[in-house]
Amino acid sequence: MKKIIFVAVAIVVAIALGILIGRAMNPMSGTAAGPSGGAEREVLYWVAPMDSNYRRDEPGKSPMGMDLVPVYADEVDGQRGVVSIDATIVNNLGVRTAEARRGQLSQRIETVGYVGYDEDTVQHVHTRVEGWIEKLATKATGDPVEKGQLLFELYSPILVNAQEEYLIALRSANKLLINASKERLAALGVTGSEIARLDKERTIRQRVRVYAEADGVIAHLGVREGIYVTPATEIMSVAKLDKVWVLAEVFERQAAWVKPGQSAVVELDYLPGEMLHGKVDYVYPELDPKTRTLKVRLRFDNVAEMLRPNMFARVTIQGDSAGDVVHVPREALIRGGSVDRVVVALGAGRFRAQPVKVGIESGDRVAILKGISAGDLVVVSGQFLIDSESNIEAALNRMDPSSDEPVDHSQHQEEPPQ
Repeated sequence: MKKIIFVAVAIVVAIALGILIGRAMNPMSGTAAGPSGGAEREVLYWVAPMDSNYRRDEPGKSPMGMDLVPVYADEVDGQRGVVSIDATIVNNLGVRTAEARRGQLSQRIETVGYVGYDEDTVQHVHTRVEGWIEKLATKATGDPVEKGQLLFELYSPILVNAQEEYLIALRSANKLLINASKERLAALGVTGSEIARLDKERTIRQRVRVYAEADGVIAHLGVREGIYVTPATEIMSVAKLDKVWVLAEVFERQAAWVKPGQSAVVELDYLPGEMLHGKVDYVYPELDPKTRTLKVRLRFDNVAEMLRPNMFARVTIQGDSAGDVVHVPREALIRGGSVDRVVVALGAGRFRAQPVKVGIESGDRVAILKGISAGDLVVVSGQFLIDSESNIEAALNRMDPSSDEPVDHSQHQEEPPQ
């Protein structure tokens, strides 16, 4: 009996010694999930206890006056969606980061436009009677004309008869008839100088001359010699070039940003390195149904005639400020079907894809309303590869049945953290 008791005690002692020796040889078992008591844990950053998006690189106070809490590297490694990449691979991928900033973000509009005639100076030439163009003095679009220059000669039986009636009235010396005939000539488009010639010479012209009323160029020519015209025929259009319009097209999402009086800068390939400064003259009331853009008009002086109609222009319109917001480079944003993301650099080769709520996009910057804080480092080059790796790792974690974490079916689909 004593022998049996002795053997049992020996077995228990051997098991206990084995457990002690095993724990000594494998310190990561049991409580090894936490860091070793003697090892110093690596601190990545400090966060506010009530707002995990408020981060700093050193200890301090949160906006609520509470002490910032350190976040350790071993804690981040266990979080879902965090990927670790070797420093050599990060360098080979050409990963670049930029800091999220807080400040004023103006509603700047960068778009394109085209130079056009100042329509306030365009004159359309029509006849008030039917007839034939017997002589066309200006025969090509773009020809310059001066005030008083002959444009064309018109033969019209109606004008010939009106001149005869006026001469008959002059010979009758009937003032009432004379005035009525003169008014009829004026109503048919005969100039005052031509009526004065009739008074003096008392001869009829078979072809009535039409002259330019202002300096300019032929913007449109719709007739040739010998053509039959009616009052509905647009014979030609004359426009000035001392002032021009620049018609810019603004995207529908930016339509509310532009207002008359805002400053604008125009650049043309024709004038490299030069910038023309102007203001928004008019915002058209409706959008183009085909391009879904809003037309905006700028007005510029063109004394030297450097700007020519149909020239392509790059237009920048300086809008109002959107307020004090957090903003990042536009290239850092990863657009998604329902959720947008940025890749946040956590330090020591660790990255996390962070869902964000996006605000306005101005120039090369994008406002971030929720998801990150000022001072966070976001990846601006190579972020798509890192985001793909994060998604793959998260998907594998969800498929792992041994994982103690609950399955998250809304990865990258949930609202950004407050």
